[in-house]
Amino acid sequence: MTVAVRRMQPSDFASVIEISRAIYPDSPSWTDGQLSSHLEVFPDGQLVAEADSLIVGMAASLIVLWDDYSMDTSWRDFTDNGWFRNHDPVRGRTLYGAEVMVRPEWQGRGVGKRLYEGRRELCERLGLLRIRAGARLAGYHRHADTLSPEAYTRRVASGELSDPTLSFQLSRGFVVIGVARHYLRHDPESLGHAAVIEWLNPDVATPED
Repeated sequence: MTVAVRRMQPSDFASVIEISRAIYPDSPSWTDGQLSSHLEVFPDGQLVAEADSLIVGMAASLIVLWDDYSMDTSWRDFTDNGWFRNHDPVRGRTLYGAEVMVRPEWQGRGVGKRLYEGRRELCERLGLLRIRAGARLAGYHRHADTLSPEAYTRRVASGELSDPTLSFQLSRGFVVIGVARHYLRHDPESLGHAAVIEWLNPDVATPED
């Protein structure tokens, strides 16, 4: 079945919230107000994946000036508590990936790949330097007794361990540039930790980048 990626519309909100509740049962879901704010400040950055009239995934992004933040900045601060009102297309050169979700029964069927391609195409079209995001360490809870978040991330990056989120993102051309402790709240899988990942736009990046 063909999966098409397009800009999110208000009529998609109910499906996005449904997916959010399925993926993150222990966390607050997206709200109509937040999703409306995303479309108001940066409509091109809000994508959904659709198959046979069913919304099977979504990706939410905003543009930031990285110098306003640090490797340890939390998801809440990067996203203005999920409202994206800190979107800065005038000064920013970084497309920040705030969210990618795929309906559970559609995972492993190429939906995430299509959403990441759509985000990369957006970065290239806007002439931005890079994409950065926090990759929640979804498998870290299985190793927290023996490994620090940094050690776990190094082992995933080297291929010694596989992580449901980070390993996929590394396969999409991202590299790890740091680890953010306490990046997330209410996430029993990552215990709040995330790897900071980056993809550089080859049309813009210089060797110094």
